[in-house]
Amino acid sequence: MNLDLSLYLVTDSGQAAAAGRSIVDVVRHAVAGGVSAVQVREKETAGREFLDTVLRIADVLPDTVALIVNDRVDVFLAARAAGRRLTGVHVGQSDLPVGAVRDLVGGDAMIGLSASTDAQLRRAAEDPALIDYVGIGALHATRTKSDAPPALGLAEFARLVGVSTLPVVAIGGIGLRDLAALRECGAAGVAVVSAICAAPHPEQAARELRAAWGVTA
Repeated sequence: MNLDLSLYLVTDSGQAAAAGRSIVDVVRHAVAGGVSAVQVREKETAGREFLDTVLRIADVLPDTVALIVNDRVDVFLAARAAGRRLTGVHVGQSDLPVGAVRDLVGGDAMIGLSASTDAQLRRAAEDPALIDYVGIGALHATRTKSDAPPALGLAEFARLVGVSTLPVVAIGGIGLRDLAALRECGAAGVAVVSAICAAPHPEQAARELRAAWGVTA
């Protein structure tokens, strides 16, 4: 499939529950509002529950929306073995090496990698066949990821976009106010967590984000 990274939802079941919704409900409404990719990131969830969440989300996604599993290559493989359509995995700098991930998931899966320094971006570009996109952040300080690097700010993010030879997704405390500037400096898309998972109306929040990015759902 053509990977559309423009509005990339990263899940947070805790925020969804605090807003009175299940994460599957949030995803369903967010996709109706124009989310183009969904990454299931459930750091505090055990393997079996994580897999169940991935399966339930896969069942509500149209074929045009990418479904990506964060970190857990085993969950990705189990979900595919269960017959679900999954697009790929996203890994961080401390996860399995990308070469090993590629060997496990196969050539048809897409791989994203978190990066926040020039050296990390250069390494990511050494073999473009391995990595399909990079996530650069955190743009702003954020509490949704305990091990997030220090906030970059827009100027440093824009400089790193210039360093990367791969498509870049911005992440980290991103809201409506950021989208036009991020698109202007070359981001392929924006990854959001709280802006949708904690929103009282996820579909409306997604529509507003798409409009701010410059595309209506």
